[in-house]
Amino acid sequence: MLVIGLTGGIGSGKSTVAKLFADLGVPIIDADVISRELTQPDQQAFTSIVKHFGNEIVLTDGTLDRAKLRTIIFDHSKERQWLENLLHPLIRNEMADQIKKQTKPYCIAVIPLLLEVEFYAFINRILVIDAPEHIQIERVMSRDNAAKEHVEAILKSQATRHDRIVRAHDIILNDGVMTDLAAQVEKLHEKYLQMSQ
Repeated sequence: MLVIGLTGGIGSGKSTVAKLFADLGVPIIDADVISRELTQPDQQAFTSIVKHFGNEIVLTDGTLDRAKLRTIIFDHSKERQWLENLLHPLIRNEMADQIKKQTKPYCIAVIPLLLEVEFYAFINRILVIDAPEHIQIERVMSRDNAAKEHVEAILKSQATRHDRIVRAHDIILNDGVMTDLAAQVEKLHEKYLQMSQ
């Protein structure tokens, strides 16, 4: 099976593009969704995270305070490294298991940090969702009600726009025009169907 690794910086529009592929019947395997499932209260990773960071990252309903955890790991690179070392192998294994179960010609694996972490061996091509940095910042500030400095700090912790583009096999420019975005997705969909034959 052809596996397309979809990546891009925060606020680039990865979820929007993934939904457009899903609307065309393409299976989507999303690292963020898997990460959420792996960090539910009944999971081993949840127990490890609470043991490491303490009960102050647990909300009154017993789930993780993801906003607080996000702040901690972006303020302390060693803590981010610890969390990535815990979660990435689990996410990678779960994604590989889900890919094995697919029956369509190709699938999309949404991996926000694809170019920042140890490479995923099952990825055949890299699709980068690209957007001008000022648009990324505006989107995230609006979506997450976040301060500009916070969004800029996240951007600095990720691969640069240039690094992503250099390593991409395919690029979708998402600068805000939805009809243009859908057309780019449809064009790549046809290309991937041909490649997977």
